[in-house]
Amino acid sequence: MKKSLNIYVYDGSFSGLLVLIKYLFQNSIFPLDIKSTDYNFSLLDNPINLNLTNNDDIIMEFIKKTNVYFFNTCFNIYLSNDNNKEIILFKFFLCFIKYGNNTFYMRKFDSINKALKIDQYVRRENHKFKGFVRFKELNNGILYAEISPENNIIFILAKHFKQRLKKEKWIIKDVKRNIVCYYDSHLNFYDGNTLNISLDLNINENEYVDMWKSFYDTIGIKERNNERCRMNFMPKKYWKYIVEMSDKIWKKL
Repeated sequence: MKKSLNIYVYDGSFSGLLVLIKYLFQNSIFPLDIKSTDYNFSLLDNPINLNLTNNDDIIMEFIKKTNVYFFNTCFNIYLSNDNNKEIILFKFFLCFIKYGNNTFYMRKFDSINKALKIDQYVRRENHKFKGFVRFKELNNGILYAEISPENNIIFILAKHFKQRLKKEKWIIKDVKRNIVCYYDSHLNFYDGNTLNISLDLNINENEYVDMWKSFYDTIGIKERNNERCRMNFMPKKYWKYIVEMSDKIWKKL
């Protein structure tokens, strides 16, 4: 491939990134970097925006060319907060085209090692939030929860709760990115500014919250209380939206 000193720009979507990767691969271009349109470029940068047509069919095409596991790994990398995720994903794709599934066992290559570490980081955070999400019932019967993860995991986290709460109507809001997922038999994602949500809690909700806090405190064994150990399993950065860690417990620390 011919190396380029240019930074190639995509529209910020996963499908848009795959379209650009396909273009670069087909034209044997190895870019200096890949960034989304909202990246803060410096005066010394030389960004190239090809304005490629975004095509959702690229996702099925990508899966057929690789496989589902590789696709999910790439999607996790895209969802990460790593500043270099796009170029890492591009290099990871090139390695897979060359080595196939053996790529996952070739951590001696820096690009592969970085890609798999990012994937693991996103998977672990998603797994933690499966247990850390706390829903509250609103007046309209909809369950509502807020999260603020390091990575943009709401898209994969929502799939878990789609299976877990398939008969309920619920909303999960990523406060940090202002993304809202609304489930009512189907998953729908919105910009938080475009969706009006009445956050009036059900009249009985505070009672349920108090009952849960009381239960949490009751089952705890004071003699075995170990704050350092608890923070290992439930890091402080998640406490803000966890009912049992708010108020009294929060003020102690």
